[in-house]
Amino acid sequence: MTQPPHDEATAADPGELREQVERTRAELGETVEALAAKTDVKARARQKGAEVKEQAAVKGGQLKEQAAVKAGELKVKAVDVAHRAQERLPGPVRDRTAQGARPARDKRGALVAVAGAAVVVWMVCRRVKG
Repeated sequence: MTQPPHDEATAADPGELREQVERTRAELGETVEALAAKTDVKARARQKGAEVKEQAAVKGGQLKEQAAVKAGELKVKAVDVAHRAQERLPGPVRDRTAQGARPARDKRGALVAVAGAAVVVWMVCRRVKG
């Protein structure tokens, strides 16, 4: 007869022995399931891919926020520099530059969007290389 595990007492009656056997079977089944899950490379790869995708989405959102903040800061600086430069220009030159800047000012939303996208691409490329 084999000895029982050290942490379990011997069964007093057949009913108790059956319970121990069922409990051991359940534990063994759980162990086999856990081992099978570890060897399922495709499932683990899908899970890891989903985790990486979620992390990338979060990071992308953060980068987008940072790019928007930077774009706003750059816009304020650009306006300030433009005003200071315009104040230093003589009258006729100032008028001509105002006429030349008008089309850019009319499309500033598009220009800001392109600048923001460029900053996001630059930041993502920097992260990928690093």
